[in-house]
Amino acid sequence: MKKALILIVVTLFFIGFFYSGLSHLLTLEGLKAGLNQFENQRAAAPILVGGAFLLFYVAVTALSLPGAAIMTLAAGALFGMLWGSIIVSFASTIGATLAFLVSRYLLRDAIQRRYGDRLRVVNEGIAKEGAFYLFTLRLIPIFPFFLINLLLGLTSIRTVTFYWVSQLGMLAVTLVYVNAGTQIAQLDSLSDILSLPTLLSFALLGLFPLITKQVLAAIKVRRIYTGYQKPKHFDRNLVVIGAGSGGLVSAYIAATLKAKITLIEADKMGGDCLNTGCVPSKALIKSATLAHQIRHADKYGLEGAKPQFSFPKIMARVHQIIRTIEPHDSIERYTALGVEVIQGYARLLDPWTVEIALKDGGVQHLTSRTIVLATGARPFVPPLPGLEAVGYVTSDTLWDEFSKLDHVPKRLVVLGGGPIGCELAQSFARLGSQVSQVEMAPRLLIREDAEVSELAKASLEQDGVQVLTQHQALRCEHDSSGKRLIVAHQGAQKAIEFDALLCAVGRTARLQGYGLEALGIETQRTIVTNGYLQTLYPNIYAVGDVAGPYQFTHTAAHQAWVATVNALLGPFKKFKVDYRVIPWTTFIDPEVARVGLNEQEAQAQGIAYEVTRYGLDELDRAITDSATQGFVKVLTQPGKDRILGVTIVGERSGDLLAEFVLTMQHSLGLNKILNTIHVYPTWAEANKYAAGQWKRAHAPQRVLAWLAKYHAWRRGGVDSISRP
Repeated sequence: MKKALILIVVTLFFIGFFYSGLSHLLTLEGLKAGLNQFENQRAAAPILVGGAFLLFYVAVTALSLPGAAIMTLAAGALFGMLWGSIIVSFASTIGATLAFLVSRYLLRDAIQRRYGDRLRVVNEGIAKEGAFYLFTLRLIPIFPFFLINLLLGLTSIRTVTFYWVSQLGMLAVTLVYVNAGTQIAQLDSLSDILSLPTLLSFALLGLFPLITKQVLAAIKVRRIYTGYQKPKHFDRNLVVIGAGSGGLVSAYIAATLKAKITLIEADKMGGDCLNTGCVPSKALIKSATLAHQIRHADKYGLEGAKPQFSFPKIMARVHQIIRTIEPHDSIERYTALGVEVIQGYARLLDPWTVEIALKDGGVQHLTSRTIVLATGARPFVPPLPGLEAVGYVTSDTLWDEFSKLDHVPKRLVVLGGGPIGCELAQSFARLGSQVSQVEMAPRLLIREDAEVSELAKASLEQDGVQVLTQHQALRCEHDSSGKRLIVAHQGAQKAIEFDALLCAVGRTARLQGYGLEALGIETQRTIVTNGYLQTLYPNIYAVGDVAGPYQFTHTAAHQAWVATVNALLGPFKKFKVDYRVIPWTTFIDPEVARVGLNEQEAQAQGIAYEVTRYGLDELDRAITDSATQGFVKVLTQPGKDRILGVTIVGERSGDLLAEFVLTMQHSLGLNKILNTIHVYPTWAEANKYAAGQWKRAHAPQRVLAWLAKYHAWRRGGVDSISRP
């Protein structure tokens, strides 16, 4: 109501201004006609007229009324150069700040709620550079000042900053207009004040800070490179270190752009995803899922049976699948694309020179105009006493180590309750291992909502996994009786016996051995980059797990595209990396897929939301497949169909998520999904039905009530018209 009243008052002032005839006073002709009367009043009561003039100027500016330029001329004519400039400088700034505050109060919250994700980058830029850009805009009168006031009110710039920058930035234009006002008799139009040469001069004045900024940035970059001799000629346009997901995409794009490129890999082409991550784990999950389905075939009207299998054959299948996909990432394929592939260990000697210790012996040096670091990550191994003595595997090493076994480990301990730990714990439990999963946090999948964690825990326990949350691993012990993990829970210690131990407590970026320290490239948990994925040295980029913040193959590919295009085409066009819509899936059964915010993140960030939930037990396809466990949960902006985030738990959730990713990426909303034809009966209908749930919850009840009366009238039922 307060906002509505303010809007009404402003509107009435605006209308009254034109209907009262005051608008005529704020024209050059009106000013000249009334100047003698104004001068007489000013001579009789200079302080009173000066104060009234200041207040009127503030009102005109605050209400964004046309006429500020005429008021500035009047100030020069009435009060002279000195006092006219002082009055206008303060009045214009106060009025501009009031307009800024009105815009912020009336509109900012609504705009930020609706377009918050798209304005996040703008707000971040305003927080860092807002004063600079406001000052630049104030120097250029080509930009309407009233529009600047209103638009800046929608951003996060501080009011104090807006005030002092505006007062300083508008001073030059104020002086020009006030000076012109002292010579008002010679003016025939406003164009006499701001002629084309004058406007161009102001434009150059406004560009001066931008040019200065670019010059200072260039000086800063030059300082960074001080002490290094830049080559006059380069061997390559781009050198990529690491042939995992990020490195391969970088090489592919560079080859497509016809750049001369070298790709360096110390181990296997394809990196973790192909050799030890996504591909082998999903192959194992498929075998484990089939064993589970055989065991529970009665769900499908068949006879359940104990699955008969050879664990070595399962592991052999995993390696065969890796070999089948290998050609996609092979040296031969990338060589055919025009990429030089070198196998060896790369180290940066300076910002342009890479030293390669070749795997077959010898050392090679290459110079490159740009470099992409895609060195990936490795499993983190906790400093647990006795761990080395008892032996362990990680998600990297288990594929080779377990391939040596004749059968699955009888007793397996999995350290870690994240996605990798959950996927492997469930798979080995389904293949017959007695699995104990140890997690220090209060629940599994801690980044997901609590209900998702509970569902995941229930599913794993149903498959025989002993889930031990809030258990802290203390040490490992080994004697003639076997191996044990000692854990603490609620102040008590207990031992968990095992035959094999899998460390799955996270991954850490590969930062050592590449010369980063010697060059002073900043690293924290990952390499520090800017929005363009540049490191301290603008010609060196980082992508993938080593750059963070997400450790996903698809994120690495996105970063690789941004970094490579910036590296090769940066002088013409640069792109910022976009993390607004990042999807991911945990491939347990049922799958957990997510994009955008979930409830715990929205609450932590103070973001208002509505929840729409559709249970898969209502989906016909889920019923026919006897897979009704799970749901689709959509977070939307209150009262709107704009999607803030989606969590899907159920069979094929990772595939179902794609429609929501597309919808969010292009800001389409749930109504678009609802209006899209989906094949019946398919899993994808769950998305449409979730959109339908939202639509029913937001149906216009008053309109529907009147429609009921209308249809009753159409039927001729007089008695029913009075009923809603």
